[in-house]
Parts: sequence; C-alpha cells; structure tokens
Amino acid sequence: MEPVREDEEEKSWRQSEFKRERKIGRDVIVAIDHGPNSKLAFDWALLHFCRDADTLYIVHAVSSTQNQIVYDMSQDLMAKLAVEAFQISKVKTVPRIVEGDPGKVICKEVNKLKPAALIMGTTRGRSWFQRFFLFVYFSI
Repeated sequence: MEPVREDEEEKSWRQSEFKRERKIGRDVIVAIDHGPNSKLAFDWALLHFCRDADTLYIVHAVSSTQNQIVYDMSQDLMAKLAVEAFQISKVKTVPRIVEGDPGKVICKEVNKLKPAALIMGTTRGRSWFQRFFLFVYFSI
C-alpha cells in the first residue's frame, strides 16, 4: 500500500482508477417493496456498492397497475428513492414499476438488463417471530 502525501488529493472510494471505467459505469438493479428490508438493501447499495458513473435501476413489482391507490403509492416511493439515490451517491436512477409476480418480474428485468449486480433485501418468507427465534437460537 502506498502512503498518501499531505499535498496530494485523495480520491473518493467511489471513483474508479481507470477513466474508461468511470465513463462507462455499471448497471445495478435494486429490487424494492414497501418493507424495511428492501430499504436497508437500497441504503447499503448506495453507501457500499454504487460508484459515480453507475446507473441504478429501482425495480418495484405491483400485482396490478389498475389499482390507482397502489400505483400512486409506488410512484411516490420511486420518486423519493430516486432523489435519495442522487443526493447520497450521485448516480443516475431509472425507476421501474412493473406489473406481475415479484420473483418473475425481477428475473425478467435481470435477463433484459444484464446488470453487474442485483441487490435485494429479504425476510426469506419468515415472520417477525421466526426471524427473532432464529437470531436468538443461533446467537446462543
């Protein structure tokens, strides 16, 4: 590891060493729902994974776009997350609200976009009690 001199400017950990890599960037998908785990995954992606030139696709699956209340809530969530992504990581965001089963929608988006990474938060289908019980059991 090379020491840094006082008069030298340090590069941000988000900046790539190669100019070509900074210009091109990567495509990253973050799967979002209205739960706390997906918000944690989104925050983690912004703080630990995304770089300056990356494009962040925020994918949200809804059961039906015909339900105006659900669709409006989804649009509000996407707008809020897009602003947050730009403020924190200065990445370009592309919000996508897609109708269908969440698992199938995410797989379809991954096949279509061919991203560098798919980031998502999950409870693995467990209830709050089951997650707490597993935490207590495995921490003993």
